Amino acid sequence: MSVRNTSRQAITEFVFKGFDSVQNPLIVGVVLLILYISIMIANTANIYIIVMDKHLHQPMYLFICNLAFVDIVLCTSTCPTMIGTLIVGYKSMSFAPCMVQMFVFHLCSLMEGFAISIMAFDRFIAISSPLRYHSILTNVRCVLISIVLWLAGSAIMAMLPATVLPLQICYSAVKYMFCDYASVIRATCVDPEPYFNMISILTSVLIFGTFSFICLTYIKIVIVVVRMSSQSDKKKAFNTCFSHLIVITCFYAPTFTRIVLTRIGVVLTVEERNGLMLGSVLGPAVINPFIYCFRTKEIRNKLLKIMKLCK
Repeated sequence: MSVRNTSRQAITEFVFKGFDSVQNPLIVGVVLLILYISIMIANTANIYIIVMDKHLHQPMYLFICNLAFVDIVLCTSTCPTMIGTLIVGYKSMSFAPCMVQMFVFHLCSLMEGFAISIMAFDRFIAISSPLRYHSILTNVRCVLISIVLWLAGSAIMAMLPATVLPLQICYSAVKYMFCDYASVIRATCVDPEPYFNMISILTSVLIFGTFSFICLTYIKIVIVVVRMSSQSDKKKAFNTCFSHLIVITCFYAPTFTRIVLTRIGVVLTVEERNGLMLGSVLGPAVINPFIYCFRTKEIRNKLLKIMKLCK
């Protein structure tokens, strides 16, 4: 039962109810904790290997490093809250940290799409103009592109807390797993539908915009590959893009499923929504570092050397 309040000053904290129907919260929490630790170790290892090896200071690896950082921040913004709820039973969060969590979560979700998009552009340049690749995408330009995308993402996502802060909060109970825009809007006194429509339009433009950019890039890549006369060059181009295609699928599949089902009028239960949300957060973060670790020869060889030295 939600607790009604007459003003925001009466709200000292939000109480998360998203896991109340979970039958074995401790088991789920331990699994989530193991996944979170694995994500932190794997992504940190990728960043460490790339930063410490000067031979890997190249555009592709800088973009992999940026993607790993996005995954770390995204999971850190949400997983500790869910783990605390499931294992310790600590379900509360004060208003200010909730706003920060909401902003960081949506920012990193956007940055995941931006990072994958720029990596698609990187692959297009590498395949279509291999001789000019390092002159087009220098390390400085890659760093600047990443910084600009972070600044642009922050400016776009700043509108979320900006629309929430003026609103009066009426309910302290939140039926979701952590503070995202939908859960916070439902806790206010206003009709949430106009705000849901606003965030749906924004999300659709950003998600479908980045996905369209990726599709156009791969259409051009396919055209270039088809025109190649050498089968070995075609195989090399396919291997270059295969890892990235897996990453694209892991990120967009649960996101599109949630958006499409919601827009066509399918009413998702709390458990179904939470499952899709967990898939969109944990899926890419778990798979990305292992995909690039095992399918990128330079990172794989470096990791094997480190393991041999440890032994």
